[in-house]
Amino acid sequence: MTSTEQPVQGEGNLVESVTEYVKSYMANYDGSHDFNHIQRVVGLAKHIHAHLPEDPPRDGQVVVLSALLHDVGDKKYLKPGEDASTLVYELLLSLGAAEQLAKTVQTICLGVSYSSEIKDPARVQDLIKSHPELAVVQDADRLDAIGSIGIGRVFTFTGARTTRSMDDSIQHFHDKLLKLESMMKTDVGRTLARTKTERMQEFLKWWDEEAAFSTGLPSSA
Repeated sequence: MTSTEQPVQGEGNLVESVTEYVKSYMANYDGSHDFNHIQRVVGLAKHIHAHLPEDPPRDGQVVVLSALLHDVGDKKYLKPGEDASTLVYELLLSLGAAEQLAKTVQTICLGVSYSSEIKDPARVQDLIKSHPELAVVQDADRLDAIGSIGIGRVFTFTGARTTRSMDDSIQHFHDKLLKLESMMKTDVGRTLARTKTERMQEFLKWWDEEAAFSTGLPSSA
């Protein structure tokens, strides 16, 4: 990181300040997107970052800050008057970060979204070339959406935010979650995603076996 990118506030102090902000901010979210989710994503991002080759070079501070802030301004929870395109940038400046660092983290946070990648995958690939930290944070966030914790998060979100049935939740696995393994950007992410996807597939087999009783035709018959 060049001297112009160094935050005015020390790295440790900035991460600590951002952590406290995010802990308070996420308290307004439901259990599927709470601070526990953030902590897991940060941990996964650190793991991926630490186990990837050094090339292309990545900034560990950018990885951590982006992981901490990736859900701040999420459109599902955006408050009236908040601007998702500048919320992270303005927060970091207010906490003493250098402008370039704030811009970089804001750009990465806006690039994490699954829906935005589906709409324009080429744009995400271009962003990763400019900001390789995005691949790390994006994989970390998606890894927390799958596996056993992902299963819990699906039903938590459905119960907290919608009136949909459990069958609708199951459809979400097929519409999105089972596809995430193929969208991983790093080798570390792909390895972790394989195991987590297998766990979801096993769960769905159990679900189908038990749900079959509602039709009077158990799948084992």
